[in-house]
Amino acid sequence: MVETLGENPKIPTTIAQLSFGDVPQSEEMLDALTVGIQFITDFWRDRYFREFLKGGGSKIKFVTGQRGSGKTHTLNLVSSLAKREGYVAVSFSAKQIWLNDFREVYLEILQQSNILGLLQRCSDKVVEKMGFSPQDIPEGMTFIDLLGQNAMADALTRREIRLQLKQMFLDNPHLDNNFALACSLICGGMLGHPFLEEQNRDLLLGWMQGDKKIRVTTLRPLGLAPSKITKYNARNMLRSLSEVVTLSGYSGLLVTIDNLDVLVDKSGLNPMHYTKMKREDSYESIRQLIDDIDNFKNIMVVFSFGRELLDNDNAGLKSYQALWMRIQNEIIGSRINKFTDIVDLDQVAYQEYSPELLVEMSRRLAAVVTHVDVTAMVIDEEKALQLIKQAKMGGISLPRLVGQATLGFREECDEGDEV
Repeated sequence: MVETLGENPKIPTTIAQLSFGDVPQSEEMLDALTVGIQFITDFWRDRYFREFLKGGGSKIKFVTGQRGSGKTHTLNLVSSLAKREGYVAVSFSAKQIWLNDFREVYLEILQQSNILGLLQRCSDKVVEKMGFSPQDIPEGMTFIDLLGQNAMADALTRREIRLQLKQMFLDNPHLDNNFALACSLICGGMLGHPFLEEQNRDLLLGWMQGDKKIRVTTLRPLGLAPSKITKYNARNMLRSLSEVVTLSGYSGLLVTIDNLDVLVDKSGLNPMHYTKMKREDSYESIRQLIDDIDNFKNIMVVFSFGRELLDNDNAGLKSYQALWMRIQNEIIGSRINKFTDIVDLDQVAYQEYSPELLVEMSRRLAAVVTHVDVTAMVIDEEKALQLIKQAKMGGISLPRLVGQATLGFREECDEGDEV
């Protein structure tokens, strides 16, 4: 049945994703299919996005669960909520980016954050502080050009522009010195003062983006220290990037990293094969980020992983005690602590997913797929109770069981087949 769905040209991409157990990328469909997990995500929105992070705090969270428990769905939903609250949201998978070198993590976050867009917003802030509106600047002109047309580009006004840039970047203790100077020069180029040649602008951007072809000696004439971005200073660069995000007017920065369990995946089909050394370097990188997170502002990082990363004593999180001691839940109760650092979606399901909620989950899924002539049957409460009992026996998560029952996959797949 899975192959038939995948080959049917009438089924849109989002439905095909559902048929393979993947998470749809459509935010509208994401909202339509979300049931139960709001127990956690709404709490994060209210307590973290609207209060703690916005007030300058920072946090690292972990999400775990069996396959199909809703980990990726949760990350996508959290990203969607963060965007609505005015955050820059960056998402990627550990199957795409090496985690043992934090430089690679930083560069991916920088790329998705659109540093030029952030700096343009910062330059707009300078324009506003000077008493003008960015909308007043005609296309193809800089702020200094506009001032010149109005006979206002005098020495005192130019000095004020430099002072605003200095206060925003160079005097900011949360910015790395080189990063601050690069941002100041690029913003100055956008404003038209101080003037920045295109060649130098490209050089600064290349340095920020970790271009290995750049010779550090070429940075000296621009006032930067001759240093490259490495895994040792990448956390400083991320802290600086997070600060620029808030300087540009956003509430903060959210980073979600999925599939952390790739660290213990020994499958020959896995292109990101981690040796013991690379895996421990990855754990150490996360440990260092946790220890340094209090020096960050307005940032939240959420890692997601399958249960194998907890269950594998030889290669999983527990094998690296320096990290495990920092993230383990010291007090385990019968009720979920919403402030916990490791959110177990299976525990959330057992605690929050009543038969009525599972029926609602099934109804929403059926409503989505029937729009494209895909046969689906809403489960009843009796079936929901059976699925709850089946999930507690282990092997398959509750949300996936509901999806399979609604779309009829369990009747057509062998017990060991993936859907």
